Amino acid sequence: MTTDPRTSRRVPAGAAVLREDVTDAIRAAVFEELAAVGFARMSIEGIARRAGVGKTAVYRRWKSKLALVLDLLSVFAAQGLPAPATGSLYGDVRALLEVASHALRHPVASQVIPDLLVEAARHPEISDAIKTALLDGQQGIAAVIVREAVERGELPEGTDPDRALDLTVGPLYWRLVVVRNDLPKGYLDMLAASAVAALKGGA
Repeated sequence: MTTDPRTSRRVPAGAAVLREDVTDAIRAAVFEELAAVGFARMSIEGIARRAGVGKTAVYRRWKSKLALVLDLLSVFAAQGLPAPATGSLYGDVRALLEVASHALRHPVASQVIPDLLVEAARHPEISDAIKTALLDGQQGIAAVIVREAVERGELPEGTDPDRALDLTVGPLYWRLVVVRNDLPKGYLDMLAASAVAALKGGA
C-alpha cells in the first residue's frame, strides 16, 4: 500500500505557523526596549530577553532591528483613531487634543517618539514610517473635523485641514515633546478655543 504524496507532504520547518502571542510579546518588548535604551543601543538580544523568547523567534519574523521598528510603526498606523464626532468644531478640536495629549504624555511614548525622530534623519525608512504612523493619521482626522465644520457652517469653504492641525496639535507637541513642560490647568480648553478662533477668523 502506498501513500498519496499529496496528502503526506510535510510542512517545511521554515514555514511553521508563527504564534501570534509570541509576535505580540516581541512587539511589546521592542516598544519597551526603545524607551529604555533608544534605537542606537537596542539589540535583538535585548528584545528577545525582554520578551522571554529566543533570538531565533525574533529573526523568524524580522531580519533586523530596523525592520522591527518599521513593523511596530506600521501596526500603530493601521490601528488608527476615529475622528471625534461631538457635533461642534470646538468639541471636536478639544477631543482631538485630549487624545493627543494622553498619547504624548504616556511615559513610554514620551521617550520613544523623540528618539525615533532623531533616527529618522539617518534612516529614510523610519522617516517614511513615522509620517505614515503619526502624520497621515492626524491629517485624516483633521480633514474630517474641518469638512464637518464646513458642512455645519462653522468654517468657511476652503479651510485648510493642515493649518487646523498646525494650530491644534502643533503647540501641544512643542510643549510636551520639545520643551517637555507639564500642561497647566485649563491648557487644553484654552488651546482648543484659540485654535477655533484662529480658524474662524482666518488669522
